[in-house]
Amino acid sequence: MTFASREKALLSQWEVGVGMVAGGGPMARLPRLIGRSRALEVLLGSADIGGDLAQEYGYVNRSLPDDELDSFVEALAMRISAFDKWAISNTKRLVNAASLAPEVEMAAGWEACIASVARPATQARLAAFRKLGWHQPGDAENQLGAFLEHLSS
Repeated sequence: MTFASREKALLSQWEVGVGMVAGGGPMARLPRLIGRSRALEVLLGSADIGGDLAQEYGYVNRSLPDDELDSFVEALAMRISAFDKWAISNTKRLVNAASLAPEVEMAAGWEACIASVARPATQARLAAFRKLGWHQPGDAENQLGAFLEHLSS
């Protein structure tokens, strides 16, 4: 389950914007989560996604006002923790079996990610992105998708 702050959440799949294939499984997971067309928009568009759009797309369960987020998540966690552990465990196991990507799909995405990082074109774009402030405190790191527009092709 995933919950986001309506005011502060900013999700980003920025990798294509610098010439990479995203690692960690988004090509295997996102289409199942938000649908193929939206997954392509998110991955290929490399734009930042706020909490409300993330909720609309199904990227997160709910987008809540920031001042309500922690109390909502805590109340839900406390509610679930009061239920039978066997029933929770088996429900999660069966939902995972029906919905998570097979390992072969995850491995293919990771191999493509590693290959993409080694490309000279990707290395050049990553260097340019670093000069804009990537991996440093500040606007570029906080708004990855927006700063991709400052990179040349």
